[in-house]
Amino acid sequence: MLKLAKEANTILFDYRVPLQNGYDNCGVEVENPLQMNGLPISVYAPETVGCVVVDSEGRCAAATSTGGLMNKKCGRIGDSPLIGAGTYACKVCGVSCTGEGEAIIRGTLAREVAAVMEYKGLGLEEAVEYVMEHRLDGGKAGLIAVSSSGEVAYGFNSNAMFRACATQDGFMEVGIWE
Repeated sequence: MLKLAKEANTILFDYRVPLQNGYDNCGVEVENPLQMNGLPISVYAPETVGCVVVDSEGRCAAATSTGGLMNKKCGRIGDSPLIGAGTYACKVCGVSCTGEGEAIIRGTLAREVAAVMEYKGLGLEEAVEYVMEHRLDGGKAGLIAVSSSGEVAYGFNSNAMFRACATQDGFMEVGIWE
């Protein structure tokens, strides 16, 4: 598994920090009785949710849903769910990405994992490591992936990435940091 370390003076962004004015994106105040950490849930940025699966016959699937960046411009679309950029599945693997969508699009990260597996002959973990080190041209991003043989890998270059893994035989793992 991989977590790429950055220099100590790198600025890390946490998009889950509530807005200062209590408004969500597009400047619209939202009333919501739900609370998290004593604050209305509407002041938190929505998170990306990704899922990759493989069935008993080795068929992979991937899906990604994003809330986008906090304080994004009105009308800005989510980048992570774009097929090939942040979401991809084929005969060798399924990949779902999260992070700064512009960097994910420029690197077509999800498709690149599959491409280096197909054309360089790398295993899933090595492909994820290669893509995170050589195809991500700046920006913070992370990804989860599963191969057609059931191998699981992830990579991220931020301070944390929430993730979980479960198998049909009962194995379960949850992670935030390394």
